[in-house]
Amino acid sequence: MVPIPRRALVVFLSLSAALLVTLVLSLGTGAVPLSPGAVLSAIARGLLGGDTSGDVAAQVVWSARLPRILMAAVAGAGLAFAGAVLQALVRNSLADPYLLGLNSGASAGVAIIVLVVGSGTALAVSGAALVGAVLTVALVLALAGAGRARGPHRIVLAGLAVGYALSAVTSLLLFLSDSPEAARSVMFWLLGSLAAVQPTMIVAVAIAVALGLAGLVLISGRIDALASGDDSAIAAGLDPKRSRFAILAGTSAVVGVIVAGVGGVGFIGLVVPHLGRALVGARHRRLLPASALIGAILLVAADTGARTLLAPHEIPVGVITGVIGAPVLLTLLARGGNDRPRSAATSRPRSPAERPA
Repeated sequence: MVPIPRRALVVFLSLSAALLVTLVLSLGTGAVPLSPGAVLSAIARGLLGGDTSGDVAAQVVWSARLPRILMAAVAGAGLAFAGAVLQALVRNSLADPYLLGLNSGASAGVAIIVLVVGSGTALAVSGAALVGAVLTVALVLALAGAGRARGPHRIVLAGLAVGYALSAVTSLLLFLSDSPEAARSVMFWLLGSLAAVQPTMIVAVAIAVALGLAGLVLISGRIDALASGDDSAIAAGLDPKRSRFAILAGTSAVVGVIVAGVGGVGFIGLVVPHLGRALVGARHRRLLPASALIGAILLVAADTGARTLLAPHEIPVGVITGVIGAPVLLTLLARGGNDRPRSAATSRPRSPAERPA
């Protein structure tokens, strides 16, 4: 195991501390403001099994704010490291977790279940989103895998084609809907929302993100090799087509669970990997956890703004992330952001001892 460089270790500790501070401040922000001391006291009483039935601070923290803040943290982490992986696999710094049309598939599933079937329960919406996302990814990978040319560009084109088609389906269903309230609920979900998170979905997203991050860190050497091109991947002893498809499928499964829980939250998976590379470099063993921490911080902060800026009304969290991410995206475009992300691998063939496991 290669030791973590001192600079990267300092970055990880700083990001972890920043995440804890962000969580505490977010828990104390809202219609009932709470001091950091009151937040920590309420959390301690709840964890130690104390009586919180008559404690307003504990009720606000545990019932109203903690579920959605935890969901924001795990969802932001998952979207961020998924974006880093997608950018490496397709070798394009403007790729994001929705590259394979996953968000469009989930949106179409939600539109069908709400506008056509007429079921608007949280469980039905999450289930429809997950089914739509999974079917879309399967279709895109099948289309991209047909024929001989199965490189990154074919995957991107297949994802764009399927995504545009499903977006058209969703738009048509919204246009034909005779229920303004149902259409509004679909639109709110499309922009991302943590207003009605369910405990089961928090657990599901947390498990998917934890397993996904752990698995990707374990194979980070393979991701480094794929990021430097097929020739380098072959020199490292990999089958680039099979490896790319397998990692894409696994990463997309994680993103599908996230989208089913929080909707279409944009820009986190696009912007955060660039910030991570600036802090810890391009090697994915360090980039993936760093991106996860940054993504968690940003989405928790964005959700805090979404529920407080226009209180008592709530802004879809995707609007907040868009306001944050758009200037960064414009900066990337001005600097030639369509270039490939920097590769962590070298161009020379590696010895068997250097090859990723």
